[in-house]
Amino acid sequence: MIDDTITFTDTEALAVQGARLMESGRSYFIAAGGPPALAVILGKRLYAPDLIYSYGDGAIDPQPDYPPRRTTTPYTRSAAFGSMNNPRFQATAGYMDYAALEAIQVDQFGNFNTSMIGTDYERPRRRFGGAGGANEMASCCWRTILVLRLEERRLVPQVDFITSPGFLDGSPRARERAGLPADTGPYRVITDQAIFGFEEKSHRMELLAVGSWTSAEAVIGKMEFEPLVAKDLKVLEQPTLVELWSLRTEIDPGGRALAGFSQDFQVARGGWISPDTSATGSLAL
Repeated sequence: MIDDTITFTDTEALAVQGARLMESGRSYFIAAGGPPALAVILGKRLYAPDLIYSYGDGAIDPQPDYPPRRTTTPYTRSAAFGSMNNPRFQATAGYMDYAALEAIQVDQFGNFNTSMIGTDYERPRRRFGGAGGANEMASCCWRTILVLRLEERRLVPQVDFITSPGFLDGSPRARERAGLPADTGPYRVITDQAIFGFEEKSHRMELLAVGSWTSAEAVIGKMEFEPLVAKDLKVLEQPTLVELWSLRTEIDPGGRALAGFSQDFQVARGGWISPDTSATGSLAL
């Protein structure tokens, strides 16, 4: 019986789906704030308390107050502080498991763009901030996780500019031929409606799971190319009350980082009691 309504934003959906994939005992390199940081921090709070994360400016594994005080910064009680070079050197040496990043565009081989839109680099239709360290992260961390909203303009056959490398042209050992470390590359693309991976041989993007509130057809309809679709396509459950409570009262009580388009969903009350009754980090994708 339907007896309740839950509302969450697309940003909250991004954070939750990312948090459920966080792994214990792994290190995560996040460039700045936004959905990637929310996913890592929520994952550490609920599902993988012993993961370690580093911001791009060198703050390692901060432990901010919950709920945050007026004087609290994202770097409160960091295990260590360094320069911007420290986490990049650690990634180059193979000590960073995952890079968690956003992107303006992502193509079918996981290359992503944060530099410009248009075909003329000197006169683009719009110019963005550039790599901001993302190139080093995507080049040297063992795996790259991209966290972004599902929009047609973002998932494209070929990015306008490769700011950070994925599998390049998708051919075997393309990254190694470009001088990048072996056995590295894109791992997951997390959106508010679906999760994608990359097929092992072709390196093409593959749809792995879709939200219970949408369909594979609707997801693919918002892309500018048709991805591969996993034979055992999984279903993503909506955020639980526990996940939303943690985001809204512990991590971002002011709501600045969680702002986005709201969505209403009818849910059975019994399904929102605790993370144990939801699809959580145990869902292997």
